[in-house]
Amino acid sequence: MPFSRPNAPHTIHGLLFVALFSLAAFQISAWPPVAALRLSPLIVGIVLGMFYANTLRGHLPATWVPGIQFSAKTLLRLAVVLYGFRITFQQIAQVGAPGLIASTFMLATTFLIGAFVGVRLLRMDRDTSLLTASGSSVCGAAAVLATEATLDAKPYKSAVAVGTVVLFGTLSMFLYPVLFRSGLLHLDPAAYGLYVGATVHEVAQVVGAGSAVGQAATDSAVIVKMTRVMLLVPLLLLLGLAVRSRGKVSVPWFAVYFVGVAAFNSLHWLPGAWVHEINVLDTFLLTMAMTALGMETGIEKFRQAGVKPLLLAGAMYVWLLGGGYLLVRWLAGRFAI
Repeated sequence: MPFSRPNAPHTIHGLLFVALFSLAAFQISAWPPVAALRLSPLIVGIVLGMFYANTLRGHLPATWVPGIQFSAKTLLRLAVVLYGFRITFQQIAQVGAPGLIASTFMLATTFLIGAFVGVRLLRMDRDTSLLTASGSSVCGAAAVLATEATLDAKPYKSAVAVGTVVLFGTLSMFLYPVLFRSGLLHLDPAAYGLYVGATVHEVAQVVGAGSAVGQAATDSAVIVKMTRVMLLVPLLLLLGLAVRSRGKVSVPWFAVYFVGVAAFNSLHWLPGAWVHEINVLDTFLLTMAMTALGMETGIEKFRQAGVKPLLLAGAMYVWLLGGGYLLVRWLAGRFAI
């Protein structure tokens, strides 16, 4: 047990070590050149963690490892639960039928494409395929972490999946505004926001792609994106039912608590300043989980994975770009967006 009497001091040392790296990730992500790239502390944290794993891992006490593993597993689940404070049911209602249709359809089809192409066509292992699919279809790194907890997957597989999110999500921040300004999309700012929110990976990347066009596009994109985040819960529940261990159904109860927190947040009983501070704490816990994940990932794991995760993420990205655009054009005509 990580917090048994003999192990507690070592576990705490490991937690403090991860927390120190996470604080550094916050500072680096706020540095103007990094902030301009919209790289969240989560992404910076996994990079710092991997730097440690591949340079200093052999020079620090092995007794700290339980603290690192506690951050990657238990703190992760707590962070996913607290993520519910970012969402209200009123936001979901605000997107209306077009937003719900776009979010649900793109999440479901992208995830199914990822699972099929990864496992059946590319012959990848199940966990890496599903982790990569969840990152592309839902909300990037946070979805990968939540799915890892549901599948009980190896941390290095999550790191590989997060790498694809960083690559294609960052590309989206630059490509989507260029397509809009070129006139190729034939979408107004509100419809463009729907397109961005339904197809871009990370929340920060959605903000980046939306703000490059204007406030109306950003508002639409973020609300639709948070609807996709909410849909993470039914996805995890379905995965829990599909993935069986020793004949027992694995139900990710932290996903249920996530819904409970979102429901509580919808009542607006807490002052806005409190909710903001909770979200800052949650971002820090997610950063700790990502940093710990990176600390468990040696570069040899990426070599073992090869190019297949990139091919899988690329296939899903083509669908997000093309299929998402066609869907939004249809919705724009059908609902007069």
